Amino acid sequence: MSEIAPGPDRARPPGTVRISSYLLYAVAVVEVISLIVTLATLSSFRQALTDAYAGTELEGSADTAAVVVVVVIGVLALLIGVGLVVLGFLNLRGKNASRIVTWVVGGLFVLCCGLSAAGNAAGSAMNLESSGDVPDAQAKIDAAMPGWYGPVNMVLLIIPILCVLGALILLALPASNEWFKPRAATWEPPTPGYPVMPGSSYPTPPYPQGGEPPLPPAPPAAPPAPTGEPPETPAPPR
Repeated sequence: MSEIAPGPDRARPPGTVRISSYLLYAVAVVEVISLIVTLATLSSFRQALTDAYAGTELEGSADTAAVVVVVVIGVLALLIGVGLVVLGFLNLRGKNASRIVTWVVGGLFVLCCGLSAAGNAAGSAMNLESSGDVPDAQAKIDAAMPGWYGPVNMVLLIIPILCVLGALILLALPASNEWFKPRAATWEPPTPGYPVMPGSSYPTPPYPQGGEPPLPPAPPAAPPAPTGEPPETPAPPR
């Protein structure tokens, strides 16, 4: 079984994957900005809920409800921001599973934000007033919020939708498909000088396995060089 490893052509992600990850990072930044805007208008939001439910059974819990709503929004914004940053990082590493998760999470994100933006636009356009004893909390909240809150909130809803849509489309392009396609590890030729047995990719050593390599043969002894002197004659016995 061959291992999956990036080849030389996968040293750098294609532009489609890089831009897609940058768009996900941008959405995370927008979510943090949205959380800051929500915290900046917390006092106005709490006062609007208190005034809207004054004289009703929910008068005592309006302030607590405002805090709970802000906490939930803040936690969701942080989770979304961190999740998108992690997905963008894994996409740059060529993880196909993260691309699939990005499509699923991004689709749900676009759906929820799109419904929220459509609801805000419809409520502002219709400007409905409640009747009877039921207070119109949304109208009081809109009146209590600063004038810049509505346009800024709408922009902070639309920008993430466009960024996530762009990121999802870029991840589906052919260049991105090539980046997320698994690649088999490249085969390296055996070490030169060692024969390879048929059907095997490992070189066969020239000596038995576990033994020592043979020593080179010793060179032959050179004959003594002539000195040019006559050989010595043995002395006669006395």
